[in-house]
Formats: sequence, C-alpha cells, structure tokens
Amino acid sequence: MQLGQMLVLAVVQGVTELFPISSLGHSVLIRTILGWHIAKASPDFLPFLVVLHVGTASALLLYFWRDWRDILVGLWRARGRARNEHARLFWLLVVASIPAGLIGLLFEKKIKLLFANLLVAAIFLMVNGVVLLIGDALKKRRPDHTLEHMNWGKALIIGAAQALALIPGMSRSGVTVVAGLGKGFDYAVAARFSFLMATPIIGAAAVLEIPKLFRITGHVDLGGIFLSGLLAGVFAYLSTWILMRYFRKQEVQALRPFGYYCLAAGAAALAWYFA
Repeated sequence: MQLGQMLVLAVVQGVTELFPISSLGHSVLIRTILGWHIAKASPDFLPFLVVLHVGTASALLLYFWRDWRDILVGLWRARGRARNEHARLFWLLVVASIPAGLIGLLFEKKIKLLFANLLVAAIFLMVNGVVLLIGDALKKRRPDHTLEHMNWGKALIIGAAQALALIPGMSRSGVTVVAGLGKGFDYAVAARFSFLMATPIIGAAAVLEIPKLFRITGHVDLGGIFLSGLLAGVFAYLSTWILMRYFRKQEVQALRPFGYYCLAAGAAALAWYFA
C-alpha cells in the first residue's frame, strides 16, 4: 500500500465509522472508483486495518472516558452484579454486544467476500439512507432522555441491529441509532449507547487480530501505518464530538441530512458503475 492510500483510507475510516454513512461501504466505493487494487495478501494490509481500529476505539474511549470510569467503578462496587445504574449499563452493553459479536465471528469473512463489491455497496448505501429517514419518522415526540429506561430487551434489539453493519453500505452507528429511536430514546441517548457499544466491539476486533501481526513477514511501512492509525483516531474523535453536539441540539429530523447523502452517494456510485 502507498502512503497516500493509507492516509486517505484512514481519514475515511475515522469519519465514516462514527457518522451514520458506513465506513465499509465508503471504503469499497473509494477503492473501486479510484482504481486502487490493494492486495489483501500485502504484508501492510493486516497491520494497517488493526491499527485503524485501535485508533478509532481509542478515540471513542478517550471521548467517553468519564462514562467508562463510572461504569468500571460501579461494576467494582457491585461486584459483578447490576446493583447500581453504572454496573447495570455495563451488563446492558454486554447483552447488546452478543448478537453482532457472534454473527461477526461466525460469518464476517463470508459476508464481506459475498458483498464487498461496488454494486452491492452502492445499493446498500441507498438502503442505509432509507433506514435513516425511517429513523426520523420513528422518533417519538416525547422520547426518553436517559439510559435509565433501557432494559435487556431493548439492548438486545439495538445490538442485533448492529450486525447489519457487516454488509458494506450499512452503517453501524446508523442502524443502532435508528433502533434506539424505535425503542423510544432521543437522538443523543441513542447515539451515546451506540458509541459506548461500539467501543468494545471495535476494540475486540483489533485485539483479536493483534497476534497475527507477529506472524507478518516482508517489508512493512510501520511509520505510515501508525501515522494512519493516529489520523483515524483524530478524525474519529472529532466526528464523535461533532455528532454528540449535533444530536443534543437537534430535536427532529437529525438523521435526514445523512439519509439524503447516502441516497445521493449510492445513486452516484450506481451511475458510475453502469456508465
């Protein structure tokens, strides 16, 4: 991989992983449209992906460090049981992570091999846009403004929605925020739960791949890889900061701009594909 390609994909990862517009879908679109033939067998490819995920997870952990501090302190005081709101939130996040975690472990490679092409990414990017528009329609006029109303069933449904992000074009944050809106939460609460849920999922994906780095042979551009990870982390943090401020201020139709963007981007990619 060339340094320029690494940096572009790092920025795309940092922005689109948190914005509800699909990081995997945009990665497929950009690589195909720009004619980048990136060999997955390249010694740079695996460490590059791992470091990007570490950068994104670190950004989420840094932004929500107070939440994770309170969760860990609450868990310690509860001795592993849901005896306080913070320990309960921890177990809700665990329950929400189970569906996507299991499906990812069992089927992630097959799904990506089956769907990782421009046509499918473009189509599902448009589907993602429709889902976001539906999410605005699902939002209640008097939504719940705290996670105290989250229960085990709601957490499981929101977590199950996360599995859709294995398909290029479907956004992890988008489908989970929409699921949260459908369960009665406002934009900010749905986004907060979505991002807290994403932190261990993204971090776990990176940790599972780290042992493979010790088996890498051949020349690896470590400087470019770590610069890419840093860049992805910076843009992921900025994206989270922007989105959380945006969702706190928006009472209605907060997902509509992203929905229209996904429809337009998917349609443009389809036009390019059939041109």
